[in-house]
Amino acid sequence: MIVLTGLNKEEIGIFAVKIGAQDYLIKKEIDSKLLKRSIRYSIERKKIESELQNYKSNLEDKVKERTKELEQSNKELQQFAYVASHDLREPLRMISSFLQLLERRYNEQLDEDANEFIEFAVDGAKRLDSMIKDLLEYSRVANKKRKFNDVDLNEVLERTNLNLKLAIDDNNAEIIANKLPTLSGDEQLLVQLFQNLISNSIKYRSKENPIIQISVNNEMNHFIFLFKDNGIGISTKHLERIFTIFQRLHTREEYEGTGIGLAIAQKIVQQHGGQIWAESEPGEGTIIYFTIPYNN
Repeated sequence: MIVLTGLNKEEIGIFAVKIGAQDYLIKKEIDSKLLKRSIRYSIERKKIESELQNYKSNLEDKVKERTKELEQSNKELQQFAYVASHDLREPLRMISSFLQLLERRYNEQLDEDANEFIEFAVDGAKRLDSMIKDLLEYSRVANKKRKFNDVDLNEVLERTNLNLKLAIDDNNAEIIANKLPTLSGDEQLLVQLFQNLISNSIKYRSKENPIIQISVNNEMNHFIFLFKDNGIGISTKHLERIFTIFQRLHTREEYEGTGIGLAIAQKIVQQHGGQIWAESEPGEGTIIYFTIPYNN
């Protein structure tokens, strides 16, 4: 489309192009040469716009296709991890059981080195079994179908405290919480989320008795939760790593575990449409933040 105007105002021509015209001409300045140029220009511009639109459409289709393929690949990978982990546990238990049987039955016939080697093998089998168990749990959370109901987080915290009563009492931990909201979510997963965050704070305690403060703020379209502790803290450079599966910042001699608790916490938050991150400094404790939308 070419717009002809009797007004010698550039703003009108620019406006016409903005709303879809290919070019504009002023009537009193038009001649055959200018008209030919304008028509040729308009045809070329229309052709380029059409090609760009086709390219954009094809690109969007490819992105949708690749996204679908990626989602399917992730689903298959998670299912494979679950099946593989489940099937690996049985032969691993058999290895561990026969090693312990060997140790009991032939203990007096083996020298000190042989007994030590068996202990190493049994310990390795137990640690591997623990990792597989945690991997199964991670896969279970990742593959869990969304079944959300209204959940009172005050009740979630009560259940969490009951589940962790032994650890809380043994460490003289104090959990301080503001009144928490009711939101749409999976109650079982939210209990697990609270458990993982609180038990993590207790595990990485400082010399002082653990104090875990839980609060919530209302933002524009989501809740933002804070779990603040007075533990040993984390170096800023390691904050991204703590949510990665099987990532450990300490040796097994210092702290037990496989390093999957926060990875599961992240997966649960993502299942609820939120994000999770941390702020910390060594010796200054840690704050874990996570968000959950109002309307899940």
